[in-house]
Amino acid sequence: MANATVPLTRRRFGETMRRDRWWIQPAIVFTILSSFLIYATWAAFQNAHYTFGNYLSPFYSPEIWGDSPHAFFGPKPGWWPGWLPFSPALIILPVPALFRFTCYYYRGAYYKAFWMDPVSCTVGEPRKTYLGERYFPLILQNVHRYFLILSAIFLVFLAHDAWLGFHFTDPATGATGLGMAVGSLVLTGNVVCLSGYLFGCHTVRHVFGGWRDQFSKHAAFKTPYACSSCLNRAHHRWAWVSLFMVAFTDIYVRLCSMGIWTDVRIF
Repeated sequence: MANATVPLTRRRFGETMRRDRWWIQPAIVFTILSSFLIYATWAAFQNAHYTFGNYLSPFYSPEIWGDSPHAFFGPKPGWWPGWLPFSPALIILPVPALFRFTCYYYRGAYYKAFWMDPVSCTVGEPRKTYLGERYFPLILQNVHRYFLILSAIFLVFLAHDAWLGFHFTDPATGATGLGMAVGSLVLTGNVVCLSGYLFGCHTVRHVFGGWRDQFSKHAAFKTPYACSSCLNRAHHRWAWVSLFMVAFTDIYVRLCSMGIWTDVRIF
């Protein structure tokens, strides 16, 4: 049998034979993630309008120090440097931010949209070498499992905030009772979306599977693993829906606090 040697030529950056609009998806991802980062940074530095009655923005929860009644340890501590802007969000936001930044799905999304590595299939890349995630700095992506644990703890606080969102104080009597408003549903919807995203994480599947590779010997882990796998099949959808929902929840609380939106009471 005759053999033919075909030389392998590397495509120039952006070079491709594709006829479709391959650039649309990375462009959309770049726009959405950039917009979210800009808004979240702006909202974190505001240190204002993050509470409205019994509502607390997820960007500021848990509020460790702050000026609202939700703060665990009161106002800004005395040891906080005077030259450093203070905001309760700046203390806690790195945890969910790094959880998303190191997420397996988001890696594939922003590697293409921001680093163009690769920008799309069969499209030329801007670099000639690939070292993988075994070397610095990408080896730091392995911290994902640890920020998963911290994010799960934060989710408990957000669930508690959603529960408080169903408690209202009667301005006439001062008594507190159960009720429901649009804001109650917004905070609850945020927890549902974040739960769908977190519990469908690839790392959670491994944890729910009991760190096992063979369920026939550990049948008790089969059902939790199957439940997490069910969420994992739509992990990319949960990732985007939860991103939009957490931003919308902050916007809702902020605009209600500013008097721009009215929180409609259902009962």
